Amino acid sequence: MNIWKYFGLSLAIIITDQIIKICTHLYMIPGYNGEIQLVGDLFKLHYTLNPGMAMGIELGTQYGKSFLTIFRIFAMFAISYYLYTLIKKQSPKGLIICIAMILGGAVGNVIDSTFYGIWFSNAPFDAPSPWFNGQVIDMFYLDIWEGYLPDAIPLIGNKYYSLWPIFNFADASIFLAVIFLIIKQKKYFVENEPEKTILENEKV
Repeated sequence: MNIWKYFGLSLAIIITDQIIKICTHLYMIPGYNGEIQLVGDLFKLHYTLNPGMAMGIELGTQYGKSFLTIFRIFAMFAISYYLYTLIKKQSPKGLIICIAMILGGAVGNVIDSTFYGIWFSNAPFDAPSPWFNGQVIDMFYLDIWEGYLPDAIPLIGNKYYSLWPIFNFADASIFLAVIFLIIKQKKYFVENEPEKTILENEKV
């Protein structure tokens, strides 16, 4: 049981995430003028600020971002404790790695929300305080598709849509971990079989 190995993975994700974000802030121009193509128009670097949660969703009050940041801090400690209990119980290695990845990603974005309003002065102009109101730095841009759907498609036709997620390293870490957990959920979260069933399986 190596607790620090898994918390070390979280720390590595946090450090990598912060290095990328700081370099983005220091060396890139925000918006379309500063875009850098990596794979044609499909995958680009695009410096943008996210004032809220995933996809830019915000809590519609003056203190909404502060509450969101405080909630993220409590969630960070809860995930840390959950990771510790999984390691102590010697849970499946894949499960522990996924939770460590989620913890690293969560802490990476908490740092932005808590400190970037002070460090980089990027809190919204109407924020009650730069503390706990920093905007998360995103930079990875998947420009998948945008345009109008045909009129022939019921309900959603003749409307403009865009599929272009912009995210950061912390988001990617959380996303990949959640996808893997969904794929492996039966293995990681299924209830233990009754003792009788286990004995029968051993006989077979």
